[in-house]
Amino acid sequence: MRFDLIVRGRLVLPHATLPDGWIGVVGERIAAIGVGPAPEAARLHDAGSAFVMPGFVDGQTHATSYAGLPGFRSTTRSAVAGGITTLVDMPYDNPEPLNTLERLAAKAEAVACESVADVALYGTVAPDQGVETMAALAEAGVAAFKLSSFESHPVRFPRIPNDRIFEILRAAAPLGLPVGLHNEDQEIVRATVASLRARNLQTPEWHAPSRPVAAELASTASFLALGLAAGAHAHIVHISCPEGFALVRKFQEMGAQCTAEMCAHYLHFDAARDMERLGARMKVNPPIRENSLDGLWQALRDGLVDFVSSDHSSWPVDNKLTPSIFDAGAGIPGLETLVPSFFTDLAAHGAEPERALVRLVAENPARFFGLARKGQLSVGADADIVVLQSGPHVFRAAETQDELNWSPYDGEQFDARVTATFVRGTLVWDGKTVVGQPGHGRFVRRERR
Repeated sequence: MRFDLIVRGRLVLPHATLPDGWIGVVGERIAAIGVGPAPEAARLHDAGSAFVMPGFVDGQTHATSYAGLPGFRSTTRSAVAGGITTLVDMPYDNPEPLNTLERLAAKAEAVACESVADVALYGTVAPDQGVETMAALAEAGVAAFKLSSFESHPVRFPRIPNDRIFEILRAAAPLGLPVGLHNEDQEIVRATVASLRARNLQTPEWHAPSRPVAAELASTASFLALGLAAGAHAHIVHISCPEGFALVRKFQEMGAQCTAEMCAHYLHFDAARDMERLGARMKVNPPIRENSLDGLWQALRDGLVDFVSSDHSSWPVDNKLTPSIFDAGAGIPGLETLVPSFFTDLAAHGAEPERALVRLVAENPARFFGLARKGQLSVGADADIVVLQSGPHVFRAAETQDELNWSPYDGEQFDARVTATFVRGTLVWDGKTVVGQPGHGRFVRRERR
């Protein structure tokens, strides 16, 4: 067999690491995997001793929440520069969310025109909308549904009350799709923010106290209980405190089908250490908390984290520069830092960071979202391949590909960097330049079984 492409290096496979391995690609798929001398191919990419990994799957992105559907162009350029070959994009688009077949078709068309990477999609249900559309959206390929117990915007990002959440979960159960939740109790948060505003306590250090752990745990527990009663797969899309992961485990022990996701920034930043330096630049919701890092890493070691994502948000930095922390936009860019920062943090917390990285940011999210040909180096899988070169590298936000050019990680030294990214066998990032073209990306449908 003559291959179109051979990629050589240290292969990180699902059950082994091959130090002198090669991947043979024919068309868009992996056709063979071997060790030793590589066979002939039209193109050879020799990564030397660098890690050769599956393309990463970022299970939580907001590519279109600011610039609308054209936002896929700059966002996916940033993604491939960070080794992300498949994004799972949230439904809270600007100006309206993805809750109908028409909006799904428009978003899929935007992917086909603008995206460099492949994209899977969340759907949602509006507060005043029936559940009848859910089956059609599932049939059309959405990977999951997303709801929020807190209103960030009355149309684009609305709050869904519990009676509607229960109805949606019951409708989702026979479809077999997860339903994710933004988990903050609206009444607790709004009352706390109002109290702090009244006392003029509006500087950045008051962000975390304004959204207390109680608000997160109350929303999480309520949603998990409704999921248990409905027989549905309830998923918490971001947990910022160790108690939240313990709560998910308790519901699992009760027989609930529930899962928990970690965002990489919760494993990296500490409000007590970093808020004075970064201010609103590290504002996310739920907030990065004080002195939670040890407990969150223990949750990861205990297997309570199903996968790790970026929760990338495409806000310009001007959206952060407000007199009151409560008026600053929540969210940070994360597509170019997810892989190198998490690899670095994993290396600091134990052995074989490459294997944990692949499991938590490739294999597990691909399986969770029903993306059968993504997330692993195996024969028959899409030839989504990333070369990760270990060694010190200083991250410069001014050099990012997202047109945002800011990050709370700016100036940090990571232990690795992405030097090549292939999406379905096509080189889209060469370590310095995005060489892939808009329109190379595809809408990836969930495979339902």
